Amino acid sequence: MSQIASQPLHDGRSQLSESERSRLWPVLDELSDPEIPVVTLREMGIVRDLRRGADGVLEVVITPTYSGCPAMEQIHDDIVARLAREGVAARVVTQLAPAWTTDWMTPAAHEKLRAYGIAPPQCGSAQAGEAVIRFAPRKGAGGAGGTRAAASKDAESALPAVPCPQCGSTHTTETSHFGSTACKALYRCLDCLEPFDYFKPH
Repeated sequence: MSQIASQPLHDGRSQLSESERSRLWPVLDELSDPEIPVVTLREMGIVRDLRRGADGVLEVVITPTYSGCPAMEQIHDDIVARLAREGVAARVVTQLAPAWTTDWMTPAAHEKLRAYGIAPPQCGSAQAGEAVIRFAPRKGAGGAGGTRAAASKDAESALPAVPCPQCGSTHTTETSHFGSTACKALYRCLDCLEPFDYFKPH
């Protein structure tokens, strides 16, 4: 997958041969995200690279979607167990930098999320090669609570509309900034009235 780029190696580690990668990637492609079983770890951009450690042991590099993600221990165990069934001893290396971003999710992941009932992220942290910075209004700006409320409403309206994964309507509203997991927000469609999770971009 093109979004996975091998990192420069140091301390005696080395890249795998093309034949090794061709054999091992399909095995890892069978593993799904424990919290979203319709999407694979590689489609999510969680599994980042395969390499050989200085001691010759296979290393699988993963990056969590956010710090403290409770699924990472399960992901670790799934990777080690799946490779062990192939007769491959491996260890999982967690890499925190660069931080995971929804830009790493593949188009297939977006479509699978939508079909599963989760609205995929509408934009990423590096869309069009630029970082987006939003400034909050100055405390006390305008001297009235109503003005601050209006500014907050304007900021919300500037965000991209989140289409309902059930009916496709963009007439939706956020009901909670945190949904079933910390990386998702809870939305409700004002047309079909169905609640749904939205995978927050970051």
